[in-house]
Amino acid sequence: MFLRSLDRAEETLIASLMAAATLVIFVAVVHRFGIGAAADLSAWARAHDLPWLFGFARSLFKAFQSVNLTWAQELCIYLFVWMAKFGAAYGVRTGIHVGVDVLVNRLPEGQRRVCILFGLLAGAFFTVIVGSLGATFVWEMAHTDQISADLELPMWLVYLAVPAGSYLMCFRFLQVAWRFAHGVALPHHDYGHVEGLEKEAHP
Repeated sequence: MFLRSLDRAEETLIASLMAAATLVIFVAVVHRFGIGAAADLSAWARAHDLPWLFGFARSLFKAFQSVNLTWAQELCIYLFVWMAKFGAAYGVRTGIHVGVDVLVNRLPEGQRRVCILFGLLAGAFFTVIVGSLGATFVWEMAHTDQISADLELPMWLVYLAVPAGSYLMCFRFLQVAWRFAHGVALPHHDYGHVEGLEKEAHP
């Protein structure tokens, strides 16, 4: 029950971060091109002596200009950082990380199992070190007044993605290692599979 809830929360968080980043980027691009298009239309209307169109374009330009989106780029960077950290943990769970296993698969079954378990435990060891160093860094930064340039968010909140994502990734390595040690196959992602499209069974 806990693992199922954790899986759902992980997937929901990643999807939400991706949707938010996509929306912010879309709005920022529309805003940027809208200002340019309104300015061009205003100049064209003035050159062709169309006061009604010039007035409309001028109003449109001022409307776009009144919206301040200087923070959009910074927000997108932070959203992608959080998405990448939790996406890495998701990748361990679902087996979508790229790995070179040509030599490992050529080993005898016993040695292959030992090699795979060593790799999984090494991944867990590395991510717990990164998470611990990140947690120390976040703790020290939380006692400062550092804020981000545009959003003015506390920087410790931004860097919290490092320990949170790394510890979750460590847990996923241990989860996969435990299951593999108890006879469950390694998670494998089928790159040819498309969600919602199933092969028709032939008689």
